[in-house]
Amino acid sequence: MKSSVIALLATSVALTFLPQAAMAAPKVVASIKPVHSLVAAIMEGVETPDLIVEGAASPHTYTLRPSDARKLQDANVVFWVGHGLEAFLEKPLEALSSDAKVVELEDASGLEVLPFREGGAFEAHDHGDHDHAHEGEQAGHDDHDHAAESAEEAHAHEHEDEDQEHAHEEAGHDHEHGGNDMHMWLDPMNAKAMASEIARVLEEADPENAATYATNAEALLASLDALDKEIAETVAPIKDKPFVVFHDAYQYFEHRYGVRVAGSITVSPEVMPGADRVSQIHAKIKELNAACVFAEPQFEPKLIAVVTEGTDAKSGVLDPEAGALTAGPQLYPDMMRAIATSLKDCLSD
Repeated sequence: MKSSVIALLATSVALTFLPQAAMAAPKVVASIKPVHSLVAAIMEGVETPDLIVEGAASPHTYTLRPSDARKLQDANVVFWVGHGLEAFLEKPLEALSSDAKVVELEDASGLEVLPFREGGAFEAHDHGDHDHAHEGEQAGHDDHDHAAESAEEAHAHEHEDEDQEHAHEEAGHDHEHGGNDMHMWLDPMNAKAMASEIARVLEEADPENAATYATNAEALLASLDALDKEIAETVAPIKDKPFVVFHDAYQYFEHRYGVRVAGSITVSPEVMPGADRVSQIHAKIKELNAACVFAEPQFEPKLIAVVTEGTDAKSGVLDPEAGALTAGPQLYPDMMRAIATSLKDCLSD
């Protein structure tokens, strides 16, 4: 009888400690796949973070689901890029995650933030400062000058899509003068800044696993440095060839590696361009002799066929939000390599 009581007590003690061990790590939620990948890499061996924007969905057009609301309600820590990208999260974070640590990675220390390029397609962008990227480090990242459009042409484009800009503003995306381009993760050096902030927050939130987070973060930062060099080598042969993208999401990639984005089809992907814009882009592709026009898997691919018809431009696909990739620690490097490889494949002679 005595031995039975002892066994029962031992079982009770064991069962008591099991849920405590399972609950040791905080409940962590990430907004989009690239952010989730960085968080998952740092949490590897501890816990798997939840993801809000799953599959091929885009934060530009996403609607929160009941299952997402439950994730936010249960979260101890939430990582998102910021108000200018995941606008759909603003009110839910206030209502559902009031007790959670909400981390806006746009504010991460060491992050290089670029201003939003207004006007979208084929404006006379300033590309004169590419020497900041790898200055004195990599010879493959030398400067390049883009031919500026005439003042008359640039002025004409300032007013060409007022309806689209108005719709963009109504959609809640803060892209007026002074707004930031929110696709910051497309520079691996920014991914390093984000990863460092993620690790810092997790170490504070979960001291018991702080050593694991720190070790994982150190490995991740080293891998991002190696990835950066790999991408620079991949795009070096084609970086002076002009190409057109679906929307202006690639400024950070362009700024880092000196590739030549000649323009974008639409200012914001949730607002499709009208007939006038499509006609202007078609003419501009011919004028620029753009080598390639890139679609995105989340948005209307037929537009690419329309704007390239009758030109020598080839078509390709870029996936800046990793919609076609499986979520997890490996997603971020896979996404960046895929962008570099797609550029090289389409732009190579």
